Amino acid sequence: SPIRPRHLLHAAIRRGPAKIVEEEDLGTDFYAARCDEEVQENDVDECEVPSADEFTVAILGDLHVDPRKLDDYAEGRSHIVPVLEDAASRGVGAALVSLGDLGESKPCWEGSPELYAGTTACHDHAAEYLSSFGVPYEVVGGNHDLEGIDEFSTDEANLEAFCRIHHKPTMQFCRQIADRTLLVGLGSTVFRTAKYTSHEVTVDDEQLAWFERLVSEHPSEEGWKVFVFTHAPPIGSGLRVLQENHVVNGCCWLNHSGGKNGDPRTTTKFIELVRRHRCIKAWFSGHFHLGQDYQDSITFPTIPREEGPYPNRGSCVFAQTSVMRAGTSRDTRQQSRLLRGNKDGFEICTVNHAAGGTVRLDATITYTDSNHEVGVYAHDHAELDHDSFMKVYSPSEGDECYVGYDGDGDGVSIDPTDGCQVDEETVAWWHMSDGRVLGVYDGRLIEYEPSTLAPLGLVVGYDELQGKKVVVVGSGVPDECVASTASVSQAVGMEGADCAEFEGEEQAVLLVDEETGGITVVQPNEDGSYWRKIVRNKMVRMK
Repeated sequence: SPIRPRHLLHAAIRRGPAKIVEEEDLGTDFYAARCDEEVQENDVDECEVPSADEFTVAILGDLHVDPRKLDDYAEGRSHIVPVLEDAASRGVGAALVSLGDLGESKPCWEGSPELYAGTTACHDHAAEYLSSFGVPYEVVGGNHDLEGIDEFSTDEANLEAFCRIHHKPTMQFCRQIADRTLLVGLGSTVFRTAKYTSHEVTVDDEQLAWFERLVSEHPSEEGWKVFVFTHAPPIGSGLRVLQENHVVNGCCWLNHSGGKNGDPRTTTKFIELVRRHRCIKAWFSGHFHLGQDYQDSITFPTIPREEGPYPNRGSCVFAQTSVMRAGTSRDTRQQSRLLRGNKDGFEICTVNHAAGGTVRLDATITYTDSNHEVGVYAHDHAELDHDSFMKVYSPSEGDECYVGYDGDGDGVSIDPTDGCQVDEETVAWWHMSDGRVLGVYDGRLIEYEPSTLAPLGLVVGYDELQGKKVVVVGSGVPDECVASTASVSQAVGMEGADCAEFEGEEQAVLLVDEETGGITVVQPNEDGSYWRKIVRNKMVRMK
């Protein structure tokens, strides 16, 4: 049975929307209350010692510590420490994980222009704080954690200080928290030398190779369960993202623009490993500064891998983690996560720092076998009034917004907006004949990653696109690469990639202004992609 079966109304989450079950305030005496219940129900003097497979992990999102504004951090700690003490006092494996971005990216000392994030002072302060929760802590590097640009001249020097101060032998970590249960973290290692924006969370090739070896050596068939922690989520996670910030700037996902070497294969490598290795049971991330009250702040595996790639998330549950300090929140939420688990499944909870530290059950995941599980949402989900700002529409295979190619046409020409001018209500997406995916949403032209249909970045902005028609025209291509007739690979991680090497000159994306008669050709990048990689890293912009 899962950890707290008496509090759950079980419902399998397969294809349809999640079933909502009642919210319950679990309090901070979870294990103590369970012990008391055992004593009373069984009329014994002592309850049984928890088994070796039980664990509790407190997860902190972006701290962005500002030494001038420490009240929220002290209060937040007071909410979490009793939870961890409750677990540790009963012999349950307990740990704390910080998802990075430890310091405020602003000058915090009077009279000094130095940014606080990434400095020795910042990491000293953060290490002292994280060490004060009474359990071992782990931390992953975020996009701001190497931002000590006034103190350190290179990423390597900044990285050495980060690892030394937090007693990390490497940027990645692996901690066994319970029987056949691993906590695994990967950190960002690039800031000054980022090819594009410095706020891309870049996991280097060495860490990625290490991670692949680790999950390969701990198969689910042998009972291993791996819980992953990174600052940003991987592409394909399905978590809520910010169009005006992270999508436009190309820094939503791990290795969003291909990492240090600009290789797009490293962008999708993470979700490919999730699909391939069923030992990966959950993945926690921060980065977006968004709360945990939305349904897409947690996403479940939705379809079996043999049924297709959209949206194949293996056996992994993805969870967004909010922030502790009020001044860093984008939606007024101040929340952290709790992860409680055993051999039968796990629960994800919210610690609400804005409500005195109340603990709410968010979702319960029950293992049905080593490769499958059932997830249940445990409360109603809040949505902001201006939801179009907070969420980017992501296409899904077979949805009503897909625009196909007319069988009577040439197979490469299409009018995705159906002869209408683009406005904020226009939603459409389509495949290009080279396998790339474009779409119109919220008055913008967006490129999506083909194997996950997650947003990659902005192609044409709101001001440029308003009042224009989007038309795709063709000049003739081989039949095997015509979008309407091309065979689509179903190999894991290679979905839609059959014609990825095709040059792409066979199609052109046009913006047509009917009032002036003007036509603008949307030119692809040198690598064939369309989304604008326009944000340079911070060091380049400062020159």
